[in-house]
Amino acid sequence: MSEAHSDTFDLKDLYDEDIDPDPESRADRAKRFLEMNVVAPARIAVDDWRALVGGAILAFFLLMGTVGVWLVERPTSGDAPVLAAPFESLAYPLGTDVFGQPIHAQLIHATPGMFKMIFAGAVVSVGFAALVGVVAGFEHGTRIDSFLMTITDVVITIPGLPLIIVITAIFQPENPYIVGVFLGIDNWPGLARTVRSQVLSIREESYVEASEIMGIPLSSILRRDILSQLMPYVMINGALTSRRIIFESVGLYFLGILPFTTFNWGVMMNLAYEGNALTRPDMLPWMVAPMVCIFLLSFGLVLLSQGLDSLFNVRLRARHAKTSKKKGTSKNNQSQATGGD
Repeated sequence: MSEAHSDTFDLKDLYDEDIDPDPESRADRAKRFLEMNVVAPARIAVDDWRALVGGAILAFFLLMGTVGVWLVERPTSGDAPVLAAPFESLAYPLGTDVFGQPIHAQLIHATPGMFKMIFAGAVVSVGFAALVGVVAGFEHGTRIDSFLMTITDVVITIPGLPLIIVITAIFQPENPYIVGVFLGIDNWPGLARTVRSQVLSIREESYVEASEIMGIPLSSILRRDILSQLMPYVMINGALTSRRIIFESVGLYFLGILPFTTFNWGVMMNLAYEGNALTRPDMLPWMVAPMVCIFLLSFGLVLLSQGLDSLFNVRLRARHAKTSKKKGTSKNNQSQATGGD
């Protein structure tokens, strides 16, 4: 009986904005919004080591790309001795390359461009895939569904990497955002197909049918019933897409297909490889340092995506929000009791 009562309370707690006959005040709505979208996810993240470690790694690289570029000067040739070994001086803790440029400064100033490519590629691939999948799923059996899935199937059959190599070789993009958009072109069709299948399955759920019968607006059904269920899957695929954008961009820079107009981890690896870093131990830090950054950033994205699976769990968030509400209620009751005494 207690569990049944708890489930009933959760459902009402999640949907009472639509069915509660007594409208809430603006302060109560703001408090509820913060509770469900800030406090409860923070409590879940504290309990999940994957979210903590992944978030810490991602925050580290974000600081590198924002604060780091202000604290560390942009490296130029002759800033330091040529091929200095790591840990010889605090001015160049990771050593220097054959041009006398500190390796750590190159890593830091390559980070903003990398995040711009990741952002543009993830927005194009994941955003477009989610839009196409949701629309096709809701318009199942119509001409819109057939048109969108036909385009998706055509793009799936095109070899992705050769297409990207041809496009980048023709246009020679220098802006990181443009590079990210090009890299995201071949990453959306598979996710769009999967999202469409998920939408078709979710549409048959009883709570979605109940929302439609209750006359809840389509935008609310999409946001609360459909997207809330899809967000863990979309976010995980967003992290995987970000990893793919990193690998593809580094690979294209390493192969020399993209122009060397800015600092990039792939450019560093290319120059180190061309300088025979694989056979010269004194040049290995120039090759290994960007590889370590690629591994750490990819590892952080994977851990964060797994942690986000818990953060977007509606039942888990409601349980954490309800727990805090109970605590707040008990504190209020205690204060009222104290005041009454």
